[in-house]
Amino acid sequence: MRGLVYHGPAQTSWDTVPDPAIEADTDAIVRVDATTICGSDLHIRRGDLPEVKPGTILGHEAVGEVVEVGSGVHTRRPGQQVIVSSVSACGHCPLCRDTMYGQCRGGGGWILGNMINGTQAEFVRVPFADHSTHRRPPNLPLDEAVLLAELLPTAYEVGVRNGHVSPGDTVVVMGAGPVGLAVVIVARLYSPRRIVAVDLSHSRLAAATRMGAHAAELPGRMVADLSEGPGADVVIEAAGDPDSFLLATRVVRAGGHIANIGMPGKPATLHLEALWRKNVTISTGQVDTFSTPWLLDLLLFGRLSVSPLVTHRFRLDGMEDAYEVFSHGPDTGALKVVLHRELPAPPR
Repeated sequence: MRGLVYHGPAQTSWDTVPDPAIEADTDAIVRVDATTICGSDLHIRRGDLPEVKPGTILGHEAVGEVVEVGSGVHTRRPGQQVIVSSVSACGHCPLCRDTMYGQCRGGGGWILGNMINGTQAEFVRVPFADHSTHRRPPNLPLDEAVLLAELLPTAYEVGVRNGHVSPGDTVVVMGAGPVGLAVVIVARLYSPRRIVAVDLSHSRLAAATRMGAHAAELPGRMVADLSEGPGADVVIEAAGDPDSFLLATRVVRAGGHIANIGMPGKPATLHLEALWRKNVTISTGQVDTFSTPWLLDLLLFGRLSVSPLVTHRFRLDGMEDAYEVFSHGPDTGALKVVLHRELPAPPR
């Protein structure tokens, strides 16, 4: 088969590699029909995650067809269409029993495209298939289904839920990339008074407005007014930038919440001397994907509109071109880039 192989910092290529095989009785082999690129994949490619070894196939989000299962898999069988979660869960350790699948101590967690070969390939081995895949309804398009593998659960669990977004809140989203925009979409379910998106890209600010933000701006007057005035009830840091995190600590009101989603590539300064008496709660987190079934139902019943998040489509063998487009998203207009085994026919 073919897959995108990491060879070291700034070195990836679409190579011929061995087909995956069942290694444990809880494994499944899935034919990848659609996958996507995440900001963490860019961090790996830059060399920010030295634990990722050269020779690893990247990617941790996919939708596809089960082609083989191990003898210990009981709820999946060949021929089923599934969403492959970005997080693998053994389902039995104490943390999994608490639905903290991202912290699994039974051999799971974020391992696809990190500790083992991932989803940016024609086939992928999925550990703990009973607990790490979800059935894809036939009426759910691939482009929407693949967003349930990580993006939407991250926006909800690490952003909206950890940030305690509530009716009447002022919510500031720092960073209007794919996950920040997904936060805007999901946060609207909770009837905040207003959602303010902040970014340095005019095209992404325009996208935030289209997706439901009440205001979208460069770091400027509105943010300054919040900093100097009542502050935001919830600030969701989705840029992964130290300056963005610092701005979040200035914008949040006393007693407010900062939910950090962005994956920082370098240290961020925490000014406790300025925060210690504000009663601010700061949360971080690895997505657990426990919310995928709930989000799936919301999509099926039309409560979430997420198709605008997908801006570019490629064939799997266009992986390197897709990385180039995605990595320059503010210039190319790319939000989520989805790669298909077979490109869907254009709408008539």
